[in-house]
Amino acid sequence: MTVDYIHLAKTIAALTEGESDQVALMATVTCEVHHSDDRFDWTGFYRVTAPEVLKIGPYQGGHGCLKIPFSRGVCGAAARTGEAQLVADVDAFEGHIACASSTRSELVLPVHDGFGALIGVFDIDSNVPDAFSQQDADALTAILSEVFGR
Repeated sequence: MTVDYIHLAKTIAALTEGESDQVALMATVTCEVHHSDDRFDWTGFYRVTAPEVLKIGPYQGGHGCLKIPFSRGVCGAAARTGEAQLVADVDAFEGHIACASSTRSELVLPVHDGFGALIGVFDIDSNVPDAFSQQDADALTAILSEVFGR
């Protein structure tokens, strides 16, 4: 199964319409994205909870790391640079944090609120190498922007 991003975007828009609570939005987005594609082994948010610190938010899959500094890992790189991190082989990513030994590739997207402030990152792990494409990054960035940029 591969994700139908047009359908996914419409579903998430309908489910989140009128909701402003960020945790509720994160939980809904996580659930819908996680179940939309077999490549997605772990899906979830890390929230900015202090300067330069991410903490686990709503997720689907096995356990995640509880706390990630901006200075470490793929999630930290996305938060620090404000850029999508599309990692085909996590073992080749210097400073990768192995929250789950089964993770082979990762896509992490920065998430901003309607004022442009970084509120967290959206992390998707796959147990398949090179599982993600620029199309995945672009489509999910658009969905995140629509949901959290209101």
